[in-house]
Amino acid sequence: MNTNTGSTGPIVVLGAGPAGMASALAIHKAGHPVVIFERYREARPAGNILNLWPPPIKALRDMGVDVEDLGAPCHTTFRSTKGNIRADIHIPSTVVEQYGGGFIGLLRPDLYKRMLAALPDGMLAVDREVASFRDQGTHVELTMKDGSIVNTPLLVGADGIDSMVRKSLWGDSPRREHRLHILGGYTFAKIPGVQHGEAVLSHDRKVQGSYTSIRRDGNEGFQWWVLEAWNPETPAPADLLSHAQGLADRFGHPLAEIVRQTSSEHIQRWPIRDRKPLKKWSEGRVTLAGDAAHATSPYAAYGAGMSIGDGYFLGKALFGTDVNDTGAVRAALETYERPRIPHTTSQVQQAFILGQVFHHAPPFARPLRDWILDHTPLLQKQVGERSPGEIVAQLAEMGDGITAGK
Repeated sequence: MNTNTGSTGPIVVLGAGPAGMASALAIHKAGHPVVIFERYREARPAGNILNLWPPPIKALRDMGVDVEDLGAPCHTTFRSTKGNIRADIHIPSTVVEQYGGGFIGLLRPDLYKRMLAALPDGMLAVDREVASFRDQGTHVELTMKDGSIVNTPLLVGADGIDSMVRKSLWGDSPRREHRLHILGGYTFAKIPGVQHGEAVLSHDRKVQGSYTSIRRDGNEGFQWWVLEAWNPETPAPADLLSHAQGLADRFGHPLAEIVRQTSSEHIQRWPIRDRKPLKKWSEGRVTLAGDAAHATSPYAAYGAGMSIGDGYFLGKALFGTDVNDTGAVRAALETYERPRIPHTTSQVQQAFILGQVFHHAPPFARPLRDWILDHTPLLQKQVGERSPGEIVAQLAEMGDGITAGK
């Protein structure tokens, strides 16, 4: 793709993760030429396991991504190690029917495959790294790593938690260590005595152990994760699978057997960290999306979903916008970030707090915490009722599509 067509070329998106691909697809749907610059030689998933709620499914569908049989629809519950249900997430049946489930368990590479297939030819430019940029008022000038210059009417920084664009706009900010790590994997082995179509999140006094149904090409399987407090200065366990098995054994069947049936090449580890939310994402002709704007803990179960939502709302804001008009671009970016910042900030902060409550509470407070979770409706109200309400509200806010209602 010629990235210098016309006076300023197409809109440039940095990064080919979910946020970058969603942004590019939505901008394309809104009628603007767009190119993704990916610094690596291919778009590659950073992880293996994933869950999506209905809003990103709606967004992907409107962007032209095939979401048919993308993963396994699941009913989600939070439980104690004894099986007591602490929160039961009931998505309205009309939403479940319309979007193929309330909570979809899938593998991250499968999402990448579907999104990559939806990209028009030439939209993805790999091995293209931006070294710096300058907003010139009428356009943004990009200096590539190879020294060449590319001009664009709009730069979207979807370049991850260590975003160069974020740092250039708002300065450096330290990563916020949650002092947690997660080990996760998947298997398509047949596990006796476990029901498909369920997402079960359990906690004992120190560890979260969870599993979710997944589906790939018609094959049913399970993804799982175990999450515990971990000093970021401590080296990773030498044998990830053995360490994960020891944690899973605390929860018994079926999680222990699911982990036992996982091969070592299908397990990964992530230290959990984020950056404190920004109060503003956009400046002039430059904006942020995805982890560059709101890196979040897996406790939100919504990082990729929020990133896809960013792309959707960005495309919706840019529909009908003359990108040669600086005032119009700034107004569109303000329209884009106005609903997204409060929503994503709430999710990031809630995920951080949940991680602290479940894994960093003082030992003397843990029995009281667990008694409250087992004998009061606290978690049901905060998660079981709040999450479905937020999902329904976001679907309504999304409206009838990227090109509708403006």
